[in-house]
Amino acid sequence: MRIFRIEFVIFLMLLMVTLAYRLFHIENENQDSAYNESENPQLVVLGIAQDAGYPQINCKKSCCHNLWDDVGRRKLVSCIGVKNPATKKAWLIDATPDIKDQLNTLLKDDYTLEGIFLTHAHMGHYTGLMELGREAMGANSIPVYVMPKMKTYLETNGPWSQLVNLKNITLIPIYDNQEIVLAKDLKIIPFMVPHRDEFSETVGYKISSSDKSSLFIPDIDKWNKWDRDVNEEIIKVDYALLDGTFYRNGEIWGRDMSEIPHPFIEESMAIFDKLDSEQREKIIFIHLNHTNPLLDRNSQESKDFENKSYQVAQEGQIIDL
Repeated sequence: MRIFRIEFVIFLMLLMVTLAYRLFHIENENQDSAYNESENPQLVVLGIAQDAGYPQINCKKSCCHNLWDDVGRRKLVSCIGVKNPATKKAWLIDATPDIKDQLNTLLKDDYTLEGIFLTHAHMGHYTGLMELGREAMGANSIPVYVMPKMKTYLETNGPWSQLVNLKNITLIPIYDNQEIVLAKDLKIIPFMVPHRDEFSETVGYKISSSDKSSLFIPDIDKWNKWDRDVNEEIIKVDYALLDGTFYRNGEIWGRDMSEIPHPFIEESMAIFDKLDSEQREKIIFIHLNHTNPLLDRNSQESKDFENKSYQVAQEGQIIDL
């Protein structure tokens, strides 16, 4: 009888330990779940180079010639992603020629692609859509958010019209300064910027959570052509990923750079230097042409740039919103 009692007591003790263990883990799992749900949305830098990448096709000059055999130094075309850890949903801003590598990075850890936002119809910003067609991904009605002129262009010109007709993509119209809600406490607003608009409008985006916000303007002609004061717009946000295509005038040999207008970084810094250091630290230059000396960390321009408050975007960089 005594042996039975001892065994029963041991059984009860083991049962209590097991129940305590399970309750502990259930509580931890709930805490982990709550933590994941409260994680902030993120921006992910998926590429930093101008439309043609780095190195650029057929470039044998000093800016590129060492990169053909040095894959590790190459840069993908300018692009960012938006991730919402609470729902494991993601959005791509611009469909570049490097879209397959960029989507592979963006959708790791079981994220799903909820849509693609386009800025304009220059080759580095929309031609990756072809990878969604039946020759490649064979996608099923991926939402592609486009301004009105861009929508018409894709619907009426091949091969993009085939993507629409085969329902590889579904075009969702967006409009200047009209908010799109992506998720609870996550929204995006397109806004028009002046650029070479041969086939479509050009927009930048403001991406906001309940805590922070960021500008994304990879292409613009000149800051003084915009109907807004860029410094005032920078002050309103927490981060500003801005057009850094060229460092200075004359860096493209044998071409009239007025035909491909962008704000030279030297020009931009002269404007942004009017801001205090806290505001300048928000600025991240992106969309760098293969000739831009800031792509070479050993250049004198890069060394001088280190003493500034500004940043150059880095592939894989994560920005918490």
